[in-house]
Parts: sequence; structure tokens; C-alpha cells
Amino acid sequence: MLRHLLHYGIHFLVPILIAFWFFNGQSVKIALILLAGIIIDIDHLWATPLYDPNRCSLGFHALHSYWAILVYSILPFFKTTRIIGLALIIHIFADTLDCLLM
Repeated sequence: MLRHLLHYGIHFLVPILIAFWFFNGQSVKIALILLAGIIIDIDHLWATPLYDPNRCSLGFHALHSYWAILVYSILPFFKTTRIIGLALIIHIFADTLDCLLM
């Protein structure tokens, strides 16, 4: 239960907290962009079975591959992709913690 609370808490609460803590004036817009980082879970649709609670998504799904994570970690260094990169890194952090708690 704790594993799932932490995993989904990071996916949904942390982006909102970051947006309202660090981005005054644009909090709602930034929160929505950060929450949109969940979109990389679309690669779960190509997996069989679709959902496996005991599968670590890192290195298994295409958008959770180590090459993709390398790209995500470069995105925050550029002003135009900074927020998107942050969203994807938050997502990968949540999935990493989930894998560690398995």
C-alpha cells in the first residue's frame, strides 16, 4: 500500500506542489504541464500484459528506456524544454522509487 501511495503521490502531488511552490503567477499552467508528464505511460499499451504490478517499467517500456531517460535528463538544460524535462524526470523518479520498493 505504501509503495502505491508514494508512486502515485509523486506522479500527481509532487508536480502540483512544485508548480505552486516555485512558479508563482503561472502555477496552474506549470502544474498542468508537469502533470502531463504521465503521458509517457502510453507505452504501457504496447506491453503484454497491459498492467503488471510486479514489473519495473524502467528499461522495459520504450519511453522508460535508459536512452529515453538520458534524453529526459538533458531537456532541463534548455529554456524551451525545461518544464517538460522536469515533468519527465519527476515521472521517472516516481517509477524508480516504485521499482526500488518492489
